[in-house]
Amino acid sequence: MMDKNIEIFINKLKEAKSVVVLAHKNPDGDALCCVLAMARLIEKNYDVKCTCVYDGNIPEYLGGVPLRRHAHCWDKINPDERFDVAVLLDYGAEHQVGGPLAFVKNAGFVVEIDHHKNDKPIADLCIDDDTADATAIILKRIMRVAGWRDDIDIRDLLAVAILTDTGNFKFAHHGETLVAMSELVDGGVNIHHLVELMNNKPRKAVLVEAKAAANAEFFYHNRLAVATICRRDYRDMDGRGEMVLNILGQIKGVEYIVLLKEQKENQIGMSIRSRGAAIDKIAVSFGGGGHERAAGAIVRGDTLDNVRSQVIAAFKGM
Repeated sequence: MMDKNIEIFINKLKEAKSVVVLAHKNPDGDALCCVLAMARLIEKNYDVKCTCVYDGNIPEYLGGVPLRRHAHCWDKINPDERFDVAVLLDYGAEHQVGGPLAFVKNAGFVVEIDHHKNDKPIADLCIDDDTADATAIILKRIMRVAGWRDDIDIRDLLAVAILTDTGNFKFAHHGETLVAMSELVDGGVNIHHLVELMNNKPRKAVLVEAKAAANAEFFYHNRLAVATICRRDYRDMDGRGEMVLNILGQIKGVEYIVLLKEQKENQIGMSIRSRGAAIDKIAVSFGGGGHERAAGAIVRGDTLDNVRSQVIAAFKGM
């Protein structure tokens, strides 16, 4: 028997003449690839042209993923355009959508598909599961239940989404994720090819992250590692600094990793990772959120030094 929410979703797509698909600002692999895969699935199964929009920047290492050319910065689209259906994927919270939120608010019907904890969903229909390892896993469930036809581009996109959001399975909690990837590989996905596709960061970006990791500070008997990237170096970054987090997470005895990025004057981006205990509440205390072992926040109106001191204090006793 088909899930009621999926049935409603399908009926809305059958009635739609225009669909906009989007995710959170500065989309990562799970967000971008789910947007592109969702749009292709709708076009392939319902013959409805989709508009894919984003706010912020897409990392260069994702520049070669299938269908990338179909993702457009939101300010290139007529702001008065009203879509029949908006599909909002992997967005986390309303304030993380950015400019395209206007398309969501003006849409005839809004569907969200997400794996983030969110106490205030903004859609008319929610197909969420905060226990899923990636939004791509939920999308793959919908595909199976709905019986949608796919193609190799869609499978590659789902595979990239899973690989990036689980840290190459390091943060995978469920066998379903491994089964999903197995099915994608059986369907023609070449994991080696996809990994090499993403190994294309600009030299400056790699050097900035390497310097941040090399200059990291350690606290509480080396259990907490804190790395910082100043505003000057932030301009050369590509993505969220996963390389810094991964390098510091390999050090024996380090349990928590924090990367602070001076994005603008008095605006600090924060990425937090844990090898054990949950850290999402710390992210929430700074106005952010995320998952138990991978979370983040953006702190406005404060300096890099002040936020660094607050972060160190927040981990006292952990």
